[in-house]
Amino acid sequence: MIYKTIDLCAGIGGIRRGFEMTGLFENVLSAEIDPYAALTYKHLFGEDPTNDLTSEDFKNEVVNTEYDVLLAGFPCQAFSRVGKQLGFRDTTRGTIFFDIADIISRTNPRAVFLENVENLVSHDKGNTIETIIKTLEEELEYRVIGVTLDENGNYSYSRATLVRNTREFGLPQNRPRVYIMAFSKKIYGNAIKLLNAQLPISRDETIFRDVTEVLDTNVDDKYYMAEGYLETLKRHKARQKKNGYGFGYCVVNKSNEDHPIAYTILATGGSGKERNLIYQPKPGVSGKKVAGKKTVLNSEGIRVMTPNEWGRLQGFIGYGFVDENGVDSFAFPEDTTNGQKYKQFGNSVSIPVIRSMAEFMLECFELLEEQQSDIIHAMAENNVFFTKRDVMEVLDLNPPQAGALLKSFVESGELLRVSRGKTTRYTKNRKDVSLPPYSQEEKVIELAERKGIIRNADVQNLLNITHDSTNVLLSVLTKKGVLMRISRGKYCINHR
Repeated sequence: MIYKTIDLCAGIGGIRRGFEMTGLFENVLSAEIDPYAALTYKHLFGEDPTNDLTSEDFKNEVVNTEYDVLLAGFPCQAFSRVGKQLGFRDTTRGTIFFDIADIISRTNPRAVFLENVENLVSHDKGNTIETIIKTLEEELEYRVIGVTLDENGNYSYSRATLVRNTREFGLPQNRPRVYIMAFSKKIYGNAIKLLNAQLPISRDETIFRDVTEVLDTNVDDKYYMAEGYLETLKRHKARQKKNGYGFGYCVVNKSNEDHPIAYTILATGGSGKERNLIYQPKPGVSGKKVAGKKTVLNSEGIRVMTPNEWGRLQGFIGYGFVDENGVDSFAFPEDTTNGQKYKQFGNSVSIPVIRSMAEFMLECFELLEEQQSDIIHAMAENNVFFTKRDVMEVLDLNPPQAGALLKSFVESGELLRVSRGKTTRYTKNRKDVSLPPYSQEEKVIELAERKGIIRNADVQNLLNITHDSTNVLLSVLTKKGVLMRISRGKYCINHR
């Protein structure tokens, strides 16, 4: 089965791409309001994602779109340490989750996958993540992976169950992020209780072993730092150290580690660059004057990372868009500035992490659907027939959910749907199916077919009902045209 996704707060499509790489997810609708990110998304996927997920028009479009999984890397700044810590009070970003929740409530997808910054776990003394968990679990009726109930009935979760780090998934970047995966209780009923596994903590695949493997060679001189700026960073780091802080610039490939990794690349400010400086001496650079820099280039061979190197740190370049022939098709649209490239990579996700999450979701789907499938198969094998109500009771589903599940079995040819009177029954699809009568109406019809002519007393004795109830039942069948009244108290099958 190919599962259909919608990609909200899509950025440049990192979450979508990670899911697509499994070969079992297909995106059908996207939403992104940043015009530059939307241009890159369109360039990569051939689709314009320009939609505002908070608008009623878009929400109506989602309602009319058949899909299975909602994906969203909802905005980071409202919850990030580098932002203003406004959370849900941020009127432009903090309420995005609630628009996402609104879409979920209207459409009830099979599963939801959300990504956010590590600080989401501790933001507002834990109230932010608690609100998100409660909204998903209680209001929307989803089972969140990594969340359990303690003995007092309170939700139990931690950083360990919700945060995963890019460096454990084959990329040399220290990038802890919150990942929230949830499955619909409304769709999967009691089977949802089988989901006890935790999100994957690592990936058995090394894309780039360390920072040295992502570096370009012979980069343009403009990436080397001006002497004056480098001295400013040194003084700033000295002040931070004196004040007891560990912040400051860092040359990541000059560490004493055998396999150095980068710090988190960021979309805002210069800290993502300054914490990931590179030592790479180049002849002719020292003392050179370059347009746009106030002082000459430094003599220590220190430069910032290039956008391409950031692309490798996120798995976009050298992984996410490499085809079976080894050809890498990732590219930005022409005229995309370096500033936009850094911002778009910094705002995005690490594709190998997302791919692992998508593979885990597929395992959960298989477990849930096998459970439901096994129960339906057992009911078909062990009963001459069963009804939708039987399925509702066993799997704890409501009528639409049970109906949709049974419809899928009928369409696959595994079950046969038999309707007579008011009762719809299901049975294993076999030749010459002959079911015993089930409802009162069916029993009366079977009696009339067998005897030819039936009387009120025959029906009353068969069903053990009152004389008045018998008259009502026979009258209903006569009005439906199923029976024909021959004379007072006598009926036969209406063959007209």
